Amino acid sequence: MSDQRTFTDAVYANKPRMTRRAQFLTEMDQVIPWATVEALVAPHYPKAGRGRRPLPMATMLRIYFLPQWFNLSDPQAEDMLYDSEAMRRFARIDLLQDTVPDETTICKFRHLLEMHQLTARMFDAVKALLEERKLLLRAGTIVDATIIGAPSSTKNATQTRDPEMRQTKKGNQWYFGMKVHVGTDRRGVIHSLTTTDAATADLTQLPQLLHGQETTLHGDKASYKAEDKLQWELSGGRYLVNKSGKRTTYTDAINRTRSRIRSAVEHPFLVIKRLWGFTKVRYRGLAKNTARVYALCALANLFRLRHRLGLQGT
Repeated sequence: MSDQRTFTDAVYANKPRMTRRAQFLTEMDQVIPWATVEALVAPHYPKAGRGRRPLPMATMLRIYFLPQWFNLSDPQAEDMLYDSEAMRRFARIDLLQDTVPDETTICKFRHLLEMHQLTARMFDAVKALLEERKLLLRAGTIVDATIIGAPSSTKNATQTRDPEMRQTKKGNQWYFGMKVHVGTDRRGVIHSLTTTDAATADLTQLPQLLHGQETTLHGDKASYKAEDKLQWELSGGRYLVNKSGKRTTYTDAINRTRSRIRSAVEHPFLVIKRLWGFTKVRYRGLAKNTARVYALCALANLFRLRHRLGLQGT
């Protein structure tokens, strides 16, 4: 997009009201550490040479984030770039001067990020930014998991379910899909994550969700283990995972008190699943969906702390 101001720019700037979508994209544009993220992708992005000239890497990176926020497929992302002025402005695309990438180009860029595990590195870069700004607390960790559904139907080309997804029972309801396990600080900022099939027990992922500097640990009943409690207490830490086993008035009171702190872990799930619509996987297999989870968690951290980041000059 050229820096020269056009008639369309003047009309857009003088709109009587900014839409919620435009406001959201403006805020995210301000808090994403673009220089750091682009530096991660640049070594792997195709260089201009013989053949078709690649589109600007910065444009493709911005377009990659749009489907994460608005839960779009690759064809839908292409269509929205034509339909939405707010999205085009976020992507720095001018229909009169720039080429809008087609769905195949968008798909290939997504595969590039997946192949080199660049979304995981983006997540780490955002975590480093939050640590630098002292926005990530280290004293305690809250662990939890959420189920992301997958299509259970076998009405497809292979007539099979996704072999990397499994089913599990929660309450009286059966779910088929994957789990996202996270470790957050006491404000619900994600610092660690893993993904598994839905049948994997939450407790098995606990070691990978700790950063090692915790003095307290919070979690729901699925993360409770008597041996872990003893080990934490012997090391001087506080094991505040909700008690499992037989319910009594005493244990219910303890769990209610602990849940007031533990509930902060639900806040990023609210953003990722309810605001951004990631309740069902879009791709087969864990690898592609895990790449998306890393991107979503990095963006969710920035979204939830956008005002604090903005106040500090980002």
